[in-house]
Amino acid sequence: MVFTLGQRWISDTESELGLGTVIAVDARMVTLLFPATGENRLYARNDSPVTRVIFNPGDTVTSHEGWQMRVDEVRNENDLMTYIGTRLDTDESDVVLREVMLDSKLVFSKPQDRLFAGQLDRMDRFTLRYRAYKYQSAQYRLPVSGLRTNLIPHQLHIAQDVGRRHAPRVLLADEVGLGKTIEADMIIQQQLLAGRAERVLIIVPETLQHQWLVEMLRRFNLRFALFDDERYAEAQHDSDNAFETEQLIICSLDFVRRNKQRLELLADAEWDLMVVDEAHHLAWREGEPSRAANMR
Repeated sequence: MVFTLGQRWISDTESELGLGTVIAVDARMVTLLFPATGENRLYARNDSPVTRVIFNPGDTVTSHEGWQMRVDEVRNENDLMTYIGTRLDTDESDVVLREVMLDSKLVFSKPQDRLFAGQLDRMDRFTLRYRAYKYQSAQYRLPVSGLRTNLIPHQLHIAQDVGRRHAPRVLLADEVGLGKTIEADMIIQQQLLAGRAERVLIIVPETLQHQWLVEMLRRFNLRFALFDDERYAEAQHDSDNAFETEQLIICSLDFVRRNKQRLELLADAEWDLMVVDEAHHLAWREGEPSRAANMR
């Protein structure tokens, strides 16, 4: 790097400082003043995280007084740039603007601006980002993804088998503690990721609705809406059918069965997938299913 008093540089790590001006140079260090913020930075000459700012013919530059000029010619005089061009507000040609007189508030924030200004990152940083995106892409293609839990082998088998089906209809009846809830959650996520379902309804005992809400968010990053009397009343202002205001809904069994109209609206909402927790508690006899069992 060749530093000369009056040159304009921009910081690679603090681009918000704007254009800096070289105000001091010695054998080992260089000092830049950033007029836009009034701050100084001291850099090692041999390894400075700064990029020289040089405009080319056709670029539009702004002076420290605020007027703009289209660059027609660039002259290099002792490593200092002088821009010659046409002033846009007066159409005056052959206007001379030395680089020290450039507007200091210039910030290269857009990728194309940084590219055209030659403000490029180091190759090792690009390689690191490329590898990270490559691993992220590979992770998204895994048959099971986004899980924050320790899985038991049989859970993977059940979730993979059921998750591949179109409109699966199954009864998960493992023993207590073997993870039926996790299995159901995995099936839901797989159906959503595969595009086989968009609207999901989870009906649970009232004491478990907050547990389901937290588990879906914490373990699977799925944001369900918890419908109770208050949330239902608010949603009625947005739609004739409050259940159509959200795609993913959790509600309690008591919430829907104690109001006939509410139960009818829920059935009319056209769900792609419904999960009922503790379904074995729903009373059912042939020819006489209970009102709660009819929801299935």
